[in-house]
Amino acid sequence: MKSAEHSFQEFIDAIQTAEDQIAFERIARRITERLGFRWFAYLRLSDDMPTLMSSYPKSWTDRYFNLGYQQIDPVVRRARDELTLFTWAGGAPKATGTREQRRFFDEAMTFGIKSGVTIPIKSGFGRVAAFTMSTDEPNVPVERLVDDCRDVLQLVGLYFHTHMDAKTRRERKPQEGVGILSQRELQCLAWIARGKTVVDTAVLIGIAPRTVVYHLENARQKLNASTIAQCVAEALRRQLLP
Repeated sequence: MKSAEHSFQEFIDAIQTAEDQIAFERIARRITERLGFRWFAYLRLSDDMPTLMSSYPKSWTDRYFNLGYQQIDPVVRRARDELTLFTWAGGAPKATGTREQRRFFDEAMTFGIKSGVTIPIKSGFGRVAAFTMSTDEPNVPVERLVDDCRDVLQLVGLYFHTHMDAKTRRERKPQEGVGILSQRELQCLAWIARGKTVVDTAVLIGIAPRTVVYHLENARQKLNASTIAQCVAEALRRQLLP
C-alpha cells in the first residue's frame, strides 16, 4: 500500500525533529488520520502512574482516569500480555470479558469509540506502553485497514514510543554521578528498586545470584552507601535508574 508507506516515511522524517509534546501530538494525529483512523492514544503504564497523550475527546479521557478505567480496560490488559498488535471492538456480536468490562466498552461507544488497533510496547523493567489508533467505524473496516498496512502500524507505535521515551530521558537531566555505575550495576539496582530479590534479578538478567550480589556491592561502594537499600535510594535521588 504505497500511500501508507509514503505516510510512514513522512512520519519518520517529522518525528526526528519533534522537541515538545505539542509536536509529538500533532505528528501522531497526522499519521493516524492518514492511515484511515480517527483518534490516537499513547498510554504509558509505569509504577501504577499512567500517563496519556491522545486525541480522544477530553471529556472521555478525564472520565477514564477519574474512574480508574485503566484498571479494567480490556485493551490495556491485553497490551500488558501480548507482544504484537491486535484489533478490538466494543460492539462485537459475541461480547467477551466481565460485565464491568462490557459496560466500559458500551460507555466508550457513547463517545464514538467503536473499534481500533493497539500496538503493545514492552519498555523494560516491567513497564508497558501502548499506542492505539481507533475509529467510530465497526470492526470490519478496521480489520481491512490492518490487513493493508500491518507492518506500518506496528512500526508507527514502536517509533513513536522510542522517540517519546528518548525525549523524556533528556528532560530528566540526571544529576551528579552520571557514568559512575556500570550498565550491569544499574540493571541490578533497577530490578532491586522494583522489589525484586537477588534470585529474581539473577533470573531476569540471566546471570548467577552471586554475580548480582557482586554488582550490587560494587554499586554500594561507588555511591558511598551503607546498605543496598541506601544505595537504591541514592541512585534514585541522583536519577541514575531507568
